[in-house]
Amino acid sequence: MTIWRTLWRDLKLFVDDAALAASKDLRIEWRARTTLAQMLPFAALVLVLFGFAFDANRPTLELATPGLLAMTMLFVAVVAVQRSIAVESFDGARRMLVLSGMAPAAVFAGKAAAVAVQLLIIMGLLTVGVVVLYDAAVESILLVVATGVAAALGLATAGSLLGAVVAGAKTQQAVLSVLLLPVSAPVLVAASRAFGDGFGTVAVNGWSWVGLLLAFAAVNAALGAAVYGALLEDA
Repeated sequence: MTIWRTLWRDLKLFVDDAALAASKDLRIEWRARTTLAQMLPFAALVLVLFGFAFDANRPTLELATPGLLAMTMLFVAVVAVQRSIAVESFDGARRMLVLSGMAPAAVFAGKAAAVAVQLLIIMGLLTVGVVVLYDAAVESILLVVATGVAAALGLATAGSLLGAVVAGAKTQQAVLSVLLLPVSAPVLVAASRAFGDGFGTVAVNGWSWVGLLLAFAAVNAALGAAVYGALLEDA
């Protein structure tokens, strides 16, 4: 019983620290609204421009919708991770995190969760947008939702890990983009295929691609939990 109590106490402490880190980032973003203010107009513009570009060819527009969703999520992830790095760059915030006594793995989990929440908000609005503007038919709502969640987790964990790697670089924004875009290629491919199945535009097993997205997220989460403490101190 003592072992189980210790494990439960450690798990609760980890969850509390992660929730604290996530709520901090989300509160800062809610007050500043930087990511939403930048990405919502961008996402709306992309939808409108694609609509005009392929209006004469509706089948092509429907086929492009899954890839459009995945690409937009990737660009949003770059902005959200850059913002996540920026909030730790002022007034010694990163040093205070190191001295706070919070488990580095919990801080990583919290920051990744905050990025994932922002991605899911944009993803939900984009999905509504393509249904309304493109008259896209959703064949499996559950698969589309699961794909969005899995892709958000994959991008958030990979982005938060790479964000810690480049946190000390002078040109961190450019370096982050250069690193995150190729690293996230599996997410882009898998999300496009899974979204395609969810919207009924491709005949594939979308759930297998969702599994690949979750595996990608799990690998990045494990790496982040293992090395985030050392990266935080080096930065």
